[in-house]
Amino acid sequence: MNVLFLTLVKIETLQQRSIYHDLMREFSNHGHNLYIVSPTERREKQKSTIKTEGSAKFLNVRTLNIQKTNFIEKGLSTISIEKLFLRAIKKKFSDVKFDLILYSTPPITFTNLIKYFRERDNAKTYLLLKDIFPQNAVDMKFISKKGMIYRYFRNKEKDLYNISDKIGCMSKANADYVLNHNPYIPNNKVEINPNSIEIQPFNDVSNEDEEKIKAKYKIPDNRKIFIYGGSLGKPQGIEFLLQTLEAKKNDERLFFIIVGSGTEYNKIENWVNINNPQNTILLSALPKSDYDLLIRVCNVGLIFLHKDFTIPNYPSRLLSYLEFKMPIIAATDNNTDIGTDIMNNGCGISVYSDDINQMTEAINSLIEMAPEKFEEMRQKSWDFLVNDFKVEDSYQKIINIK
Repeated sequence: MNVLFLTLVKIETLQQRSIYHDLMREFSNHGHNLYIVSPTERREKQKSTIKTEGSAKFLNVRTLNIQKTNFIEKGLSTISIEKLFLRAIKKKFSDVKFDLILYSTPPITFTNLIKYFRERDNAKTYLLLKDIFPQNAVDMKFISKKGMIYRYFRNKEKDLYNISDKIGCMSKANADYVLNHNPYIPNNKVEINPNSIEIQPFNDVSNEDEEKIKAKYKIPDNRKIFIYGGSLGKPQGIEFLLQTLEAKKNDERLFFIIVGSGTEYNKIENWVNINNPQNTILLSALPKSDYDLLIRVCNVGLIFLHKDFTIPNYPSRLLSYLEFKMPIIAATDNNTDIGTDIMNNGCGISVYSDDINQMTEAINSLIEMAPEKFEEMRQKSWDFLVNDFKVEDSYQKIINIK
């Protein structure tokens, strides 16, 4: 089967690991021909390129900056990227008839591109819904629900749902939201298809390796290490993250590691420079191989979401915590079900992302937890991963599209 995959995550090889790399590798392992189209952003100062790796072809199309840029450039890029992708696919894959078109949000502006190949090739279409836009921008007060920008993108969103044969949602709350707010969508078009990864065998880090990693990042011994890794922007509710760091800055029983990048990074950096906490380090985004080494010496994973979200986000960073058997504290809005899932699976604690008392109590409870109880929670994290987030399961749902 010839599979066209459209994504904003730059993919140049199947040798790396992420929810999209792992899914594409699963398709490749089953003998499908892959045509993966992703951007090369303006800041990279590179031309569009194409390369081949086994049964996969990677077309990286030069675009404006999309990720980690200001809202105006992000909007212009979101609008222009469809034409750039369509032109490049027609030019580079002119002789290919696609059987399946697979695409993820963001963006929601691939509608005409998908329509073109769907009608030309009679291809099946599958949407991996990772982002509900433009409502998330309304929640963050980037745009008004009464404005022309909202109406433009809302119409694009409706078109995207209409041309998708199947919509794979990250969780039950996501699926319910889509159906409740888009009553024209048939129930059987929507299914739960979570973020998923290729699960690797788990091995505890050796004492020698743990010492090396801690020495590299100046992480003290004999403390519970809490890590937040991922985007550092307004959607993550950085103000509450800072409240948490402030509330626990004198607690010598723990150590915070904040690693990532985003529009709010400087705000965290300023707080660290002013307060000079002895139990917190801030690191810029690391290559995944380095991050995976760092996380092996950590004990608890942190998830932060802005309290004002009405859409049910489900951050993929959950999986990186689960695959290293880490209990989790999720500080979220009241609409996502990620915290409920964590609690129901016995692998962490859910708090409201505006209640610092709840947050400090959750941190204290994990610091003070009996070792055997903490180990039990670690095992439940692993069980949650294996039971709910295997890439093989995602692949089977997509391949069985009707």
